[in-house]
Amino acid sequence: MSDETIRPADQDAPATGLDELLARRFLTTDAARPEKVAAWHAKGRRTARENIADLIDAGSFVEYGRFVTAAQEQRRHLADLVTETPADGIIGGTATVDGTPVAVLSYDYLVMAGTQGMRGHRKSDRLIEVAGRMRLPVVFFTEGGGGRPGDVDIPLVSALDVGSFALWGELQGAAPRIAVVSGRCFAGNAVLAGSADLRVATPEANLGMAGPAMIAGGGLGRFAPEEIGPVAEQAANGVLDVVVDDEAEAVATVRRLLAYTAEPVAPAAPSDPTALRDLLPDNDREAFDVRPLVEGLADSGSVTWLREGWAPELVTGLARVHGIAVGVLANQSTSLAGAITAAASQKAADFLGLCERWRLPVVSLVDTPGFMVGPEAERTGLVRHASAMVTAGSRLTVPLVGVVLRRGYGLGAQAMLGGSTHRPLLTVAWPHAHLGPMGLEGAVRLSMAHELAAMPPTEREAVVAEQTEQMRKHAHALNVARVFEIDDVIDPAESAAVIAATLRAAGVSRRTGADGAGGPPR
Repeated sequence: MSDETIRPADQDAPATGLDELLARRFLTTDAARPEKVAAWHAKGRRTARENIADLIDAGSFVEYGRFVTAAQEQRRHLADLVTETPADGIIGGTATVDGTPVAVLSYDYLVMAGTQGMRGHRKSDRLIEVAGRMRLPVVFFTEGGGGRPGDVDIPLVSALDVGSFALWGELQGAAPRIAVVSGRCFAGNAVLAGSADLRVATPEANLGMAGPAMIAGGGLGRFAPEEIGPVAEQAANGVLDVVVDDEAEAVATVRRLLAYTAEPVAPAAPSDPTALRDLLPDNDREAFDVRPLVEGLADSGSVTWLREGWAPELVTGLARVHGIAVGVLANQSTSLAGAITAAASQKAADFLGLCERWRLPVVSLVDTPGFMVGPEAERTGLVRHASAMVTAGSRLTVPLVGVVLRRGYGLGAQAMLGGSTHRPLLTVAWPHAHLGPMGLEGAVRLSMAHELAAMPPTEREAVVAEQTEQMRKHAHALNVARVFEIDDVIDPAESAAVIAATLRAAGVSRRTGADGAGGPPR
């Protein structure tokens, strides 16, 4: 029964079991708390039930635990708990989104600031466990203040035996998990958000492992909630995946993210593939924004960028190519010439792990001088993070297709290709691409170090230029293809068709990514 049909029982009619049910059900709805809802709306916010209703298909919600109240009968009247703590501050159930079955949960900030009560934890335990058994994608609106003191009806000492966090983490790989963060999201609520596969946030969100009270209690000072984990900081450090303008856009983004896990669709109106021929600068040392290239390769309007504010030298996103959902990673030459830093390595490894769990094929667009080098780079833990990127790529079992756009140099290029040019199901290059064990001029200077040292400076630079040009011819994509270090050199306009054909040959299907693998079976 929808909320619109629920009304309080007629007080003049004889009481029946159904009357009592409908009256109690009404008390769990937004209509039963008009003052709180009006105040929340005045802040530009939507209620938990409004967000859920906007996300799911009408009439599809099967709610769990709507009649649960806070475990505080020893200190509050039951009637007060029924009216003031509906659903114990967490709403959840199963539904469909654009026809796809999902589980959805939302803390209700209008009930004790969305804090986590003990019965609410039992409810989240139950729903997470059910979602795992049914292998349902889960959307979790996580706004709230963390654990709630004062639930005195249940004997507690530490409450560290709560199962929600382990159950939520255990769900990784079983089904996609998306968290939506608005307003204040601290402590346990933040852990649930952080443990999701993707996090979508609105500008007023604050995300932290502790809120003001816990920070002050630890003797670390007094801070306003807005000072703790604001969106600008959490986007720049990689905590947040997508930042949107408001809750309505957050819900629309979640719907789009869920769609990538569904079956292939008919391609949207295609971009002009021949436009790809003109997107690279004539000078291969000139930086260019790779994002329009990705959008030109993908179906029109199908790209969702992830973690744009973090490690901008590598871009990651989800898209569709000829209707097939894919993950895309690409080097961004406008930042550090596209060199792969420790942060970019971690970003890539995380993204490849996401694609593996969501069974999304990966398209890798390579234009990099390799891994960042030097003492400063090493102080960031580059060896560990770069190796994690290589490992993540080598362990992919979803299809991987590599396209070398301009520069494919060194271990960084190999890492973009799962560890080897022969690791993807297909590795191709565009006509002006060059591949080599390191940057070409650097390779000349290293290999001829003794000879160059003996030359006068003017002669030395002329020799470097001449030898670099010779090496460029040797490293040209067609020559690399001639010795079969890559599979083909293609017209850029063919890229989308070639990628889609390869993925179809790999047996891409709903939620399985492929019957074939990107690498050997594990």
